[in-house]
Amino acid sequence: MDLSITQEPFGETREGEPLSLYTLRNRNGMTVKITNYGGIITELHVPDKHGCLADVTCGYANAESYFDDATYFGALIGRYGNRIGRGRFQLDGEWVQLALNDGENHLHGGPRGFHRVAWHAVPAVSDLSIGLKLTHRSPDGDQGYPGNLDVTVSYELNDANELLVKYHAVTDKATPVNLTQHAYFNLAGEGTILGHELTINAERYTPINERAIPLGPLADVAGTPFDFRSPHTIGERIDEEDEQLANGLGYDHNFVLTKAEPHTMSLACIVREPVSGRVLELYTQEPGVQFYSGNFLDGSLVGKGRQYIHRSGLCLEPQHFPDSPNQPDYPNTILRPGEVYQTRSLYRFAIQA
Repeated sequence: MDLSITQEPFGETREGEPLSLYTLRNRNGMTVKITNYGGIITELHVPDKHGCLADVTCGYANAESYFDDATYFGALIGRYGNRIGRGRFQLDGEWVQLALNDGENHLHGGPRGFHRVAWHAVPAVSDLSIGLKLTHRSPDGDQGYPGNLDVTVSYELNDANELLVKYHAVTDKATPVNLTQHAYFNLAGEGTILGHELTINAERYTPINERAIPLGPLADVAGTPFDFRSPHTIGERIDEEDEQLANGLGYDHNFVLTKAEPHTMSLACIVREPVSGRVLELYTQEPGVQFYSGNFLDGSLVGKGRQYIHRSGLCLEPQHFPDSPNQPDYPNTILRPGEVYQTRSLYRFAIQA
C-alpha cells in the first residue's frame, strides 16, 4: 500500500459552489478525510492495540450537516480562535467591533468564520507524506476584521501516523490572527471521553468569568482540578465543586504551555484511552492549548451513525490565549503588514497496551 490521496464530490455550498472530500491514507492504513468546506476533518481512522481501525473524531457524513453546525466539528478556525470579549478591542488607538455570535462575545472568527467558507484545495504528494494545501483570502472587513488576510493551511500525513498542520498568513493591515484546528477526539470511537487519561504540560491556566472570558491574571494549576501535569482521567474531577468548572460547565479553558523557549515545537498534551490502547500526542509551537470536554454536546446531534452524547468528544485546540487583543500581558496576536504568521501543530497517534 502506498501513500495516497483521492478526491470525490461532497455536495455544494448554499451558493452552489461545488465541494470536495479528500481521503488521505498512509501505508499503515491510517486514514484522514478532509473537505475543503471549512477545512474540516470529517473522519480520522487509526488502529487500536489489536490493529483494528476506528474513526476517532466527531463529525458528519455530508456537507449539509456542517452548514449550521454550532459545534465546529473538525473545522479550521479563524481569523481568531476562541473568544474576544464583547467582540471589540482597541487597535492602534481605534476601536474595532467584530460580529457577535456567542451572546455578547465574538467566538471562533464570527458567524461566517473560516469554518463556513469553501477553501481552494490542492493535493500535495511526496515520498514521505501525503497532504492537502488549502488557501483562502479573508477580505478587508470580513466579520469586522481589518485588512485583507491571505491564509494557507496545509495538512500532511506520514507513515509515523502523524498529522502535521501548518499555518501561514499575511495581511495588508494590522489585524488579530489566532488560527487553530477544532477536531473533537474520542479515542474509543464511541461512548464518552470521561475515561480518557489526559496529561497537559502546563503549570498555569487562564481563569474565566461566567461568560467564558479570561479574567486576566494567570492561575497556578497546583492543587486544583486543572492540574494535568501527571495523567488523570477527564471524569475524575470534572464534577467537583469548583468555580472555574462551573463557569466552563466543565473544562473549557486555555492552558499556558510550559516551554523552554517561545514558539518552539514541544509536547503539549497526551491523551490515552486505556481500553483501545490508542494514544494521541499533541505537539505545537503555540503558547497555549484550549481543553474543551464537550460540555455542550447533549445527544441532539447524530453523525456517521453515532449520537453525540454529553462529553462524547474532547478538543485540544493549539492557540494563543483567548481575548488577547484586550489583555496586554498575554502573548501578542496582532499581525502587521510585512510580518508573517507561521505556526505548526502535530498530532501523533500511537499504541500503548
